[in-house]
Formats: sequence, C-alpha cells, structure tokens
Amino acid sequence: MNLEETSKYKMAGEGKIPGVKIEPGRNNKIIIRIPYNQDLINKVKSIPRREWNPKGKYWEVTYSEELIGKLQGLFGKNLIVDPYFYLITLQKELSIRKYSRRTIKSYMRINKNFLLFAGKKPEEPQKDKKLPVVLSKEEVKKILDASSNIKHKSILMLMYSGGLRVGEVIKLKPEDIDPNRKLIYIRVSKGRKDRYTLLSDVVLQTLREYWRKEKPKKWLFPSWNKERHITTRTVQKIFQNACRKAGIKKDVTVHSLRHSFATHLLESGIDLRYIQELLGHKRSKTTEIYTHVSRKNLSAIKNPLDSILKGGET
Repeated sequence: MNLEETSKYKMAGEGKIPGVKIEPGRNNKIIIRIPYNQDLINKVKSIPRREWNPKGKYWEVTYSEELIGKLQGLFGKNLIVDPYFYLITLQKELSIRKYSRRTIKSYMRINKNFLLFAGKKPEEPQKDKKLPVVLSKEEVKKILDASSNIKHKSILMLMYSGGLRVGEVIKLKPEDIDPNRKLIYIRVSKGRKDRYTLLSDVVLQTLREYWRKEKPKKWLFPSWNKERHITTRTVQKIFQNACRKAGIKKDVTVHSLRHSFATHLLESGIDLRYIQELLGHKRSKTTEIYTHVSRKNLSAIKNPLDSILKGGET
C-alpha cells in the first residue's frame, strides 16, 4: 500500500466511498476509524469481538497477525493503514527484550518517520540537522546556583558533572554512588550497557548534605511515593525553573547539561575516546558531534578581518 495514503483520508471509487483508517491502539487493540456510512458500519459489525469506543468515536478489535488480511478483504482499496500498524511486531519484540518504555517509544517514532520518508517524493525538502545547544561554564554555574532546593541542586549537578541522561539520573540508587573511587555507576543504560562516569568532589559534598537531610533508601531521588523514583517530567520542570531564575535565554533542555559536559571536557583537552566512554556512546561518530560546537577548535582559526584591520597579512 502506498504510504502517502496514510497521511489523510481519501475518497475511493466511483461512488466516493470514504476511506477506513486503521491504527494501533493500547493494550494490543487495533483502532478502526470510519466516517458515518451505513455500509461501512455493517462491515465493521461483522468483525467478531469488536467494541465501540464512544469517547474516542472509533471501533476497537484485538490485534492478531491475520487481522490485516481480514480487514483488506472487508474494505479492499478503501482501507488506509497507519504506518505504526506495521511496527506492532517490532514493539512486541522490544518489550520481550525488556527495553524501557522510553526507548521503545523512541524506536517506534524513528521507524515511523522512516516509513513516512520512504513514501515521500525525492524532491520534498528534508529536515536540517541541528547541532546541540551548549551552555557556557558560567551559564551552568548560574543554573546550579539558582537551585535553592538541595534535592534539585543535587540532580542538576549530577547530570552535568557525570554527563547523565535524564532517564539515568532518576533511576540512580544510593549504592550507585562510589565516594571512594569518585565514580557513578550507571545501570543498564541506553544500549543495554552498564558504565561508570565521573563524580566530582563538589557534587559528593552536596550529596552528603542531601543524604543527611532526606535519607534516601530505595531510590537516590524518590518521588512523593518513596517506592518510586522521581519522574523525567519533574526533572525537566526543575531545570526549566532554574533556567528561568538564572535568566538563561538559550533554547535549552535538561539534556543540554549532558551536551555541555561533553563539550567542556573536549575543550579542556580530554580525548574523544574517553568522552565516548563516559557518555556511554556505542559509536564514536555520535560523540564526534561535539567537535562541531567546541570553542577549542574554532578559537585556533585566525579571523581574516583581524588580519585586515590590524595591518597583518593581506
């Protein structure tokens, strides 16, 4: 089926019969969306164990591998398949392999974008590749100083000083902090690989103050329910509030702390291979993006205007 047809409903056939769109729903259900047409409604009602969702105004049926064939037999050319439908098998496989919900969602989005891209015409414009937004050391200090809450400050300091992802910092346990070796143990991080990263003396001092006050047990940063860790959304809000108080105008996200950590290490002369290891990147190419935003490389270039105005070489 032409993937361009998935972007909208199309009228099919001489009699202008409206399209029937199917897409994946929750709990192994398939959503069937149809406009009001008695012939189409009768066909949907012929599907065993179908259910009407009055709130969403669509039909639901339990997914099975032979379902697509049945629906094609019922609706023929009028059937429009959402690209996500073809990714249900992938979603199941990732769940079986115990990938996190966040990673599964990311992989599903990437694969859907690929399917949509495959159906586009070659001349359609492509998205520009954006470089990561990096904070200066002074801006990082302002953000950390803006956090008066010891728990919030500890989270942001750990993210920057260790180059942590937000999904990694929220899942830290007290025993993951190694004060003797000055290391942070990251369990089953992205790519299914454990790793160690840096723990600064300043962060350790702040963490000790936090421990004395909060006494965390199961999770280093628990939510209001001590059995659960803090959420990524909460950390994002903590970062946004700190940026607002610090007067940061850059278009940054909490992930910018990780980008800034890597860039500042590179600018201080740390080998790219060590930075790759600290960040947990599987491929060196992923880490190489920081060479494009590092001031170390750019500052070595002599600006031609200085040569002209200062009477240098022409």
